[in-house]
Amino acid sequence: MYRHVPTYQLYGEETGKEPDFWVHCETIKSRSSRHQWEIRLHRHESFFQILYIEAGSGDATFDRKSVPIHPPSILTVPPGLNHGFRFSRDIEGLVITVLASHLSHAPGERGSYGEWLSLPHLTALDPQDLDADYLMQTVKRIGNEFEHRGSGRNELLSSYIALSLRLAARISHKDNVSQLSAEEGEKRMELLRGLIQRHFRSHKPASFYAAELGISLTHLNRIVRSTTGHTVHDLISAKLVEESKRELVFSLASVQEIAHRLGFNDPAYFSRFFLRQTTETPRAWRMKEKMRLDGR
Repeated sequence: MYRHVPTYQLYGEETGKEPDFWVHCETIKSRSSRHQWEIRLHRHESFFQILYIEAGSGDATFDRKSVPIHPPSILTVPPGLNHGFRFSRDIEGLVITVLASHLSHAPGERGSYGEWLSLPHLTALDPQDLDADYLMQTVKRIGNEFEHRGSGRNELLSSYIALSLRLAARISHKDNVSQLSAEEGEKRMELLRGLIQRHFRSHKPASFYAAELGISLTHLNRIVRSTTGHTVHDLISAKLVEESKRELVFSLASVQEIAHRLGFNDPAYFSRFFLRQTTETPRAWRMKEKMRLDGR
């Protein structure tokens, strides 16, 4: 049994008989920081919410289900749903609260789009995808338009919100990624990790792995983001760093020899790569790690 779940217009503010606005926009940080970065379980009877996560992390709770949040992503929350959030202190993004009656389509309205609006969605955004990039820019325009109150503000806000939701719905259904079962996603991740294990020394691009799996790079990145919060390129780099560290600690080979073993033709480039990934040069990391293992 649930304890009492409060109903708000905006989280933490008492609801009145009638809402006195049709749209509100603020940064996620501005409200969550007032509540120790936790928005406890609550609901809105009349409002639809859009959350754009640009940086940071957290988790979202929809009724009893909790899901991790990784940037960039967009969440949509229909009216009447118990929901809550926990955010990291470095969270960046926007929360847009819209009176549901002002949406171009009502949540639950007949048709796939109305049905999509009636359910909560957490949709990962790939910046390389044109629709996702346009969606991110459009959400930012909502924030700017709301803040600056220029002429035609209401019409533009209404158009931007409708466009944002349509794009979010398209992206969440694109390539049927949102319909993948957990088992299918795990299977593809397992295959991807096996491919990276076999080919990471040859520095194959992310597109190679997508082709090997028979799917588009955008599709693959979306699967990887939804599972790990990272991109295919991030996983390849992480594998190179992991193997670099193993070689630095457990072999007597020089940094130059290790660089060549890992497929780097230029040892200086290997050092820059390692520094970028770890904030330390290979030699400095090796020395510090060996001292740590020796107990000094």
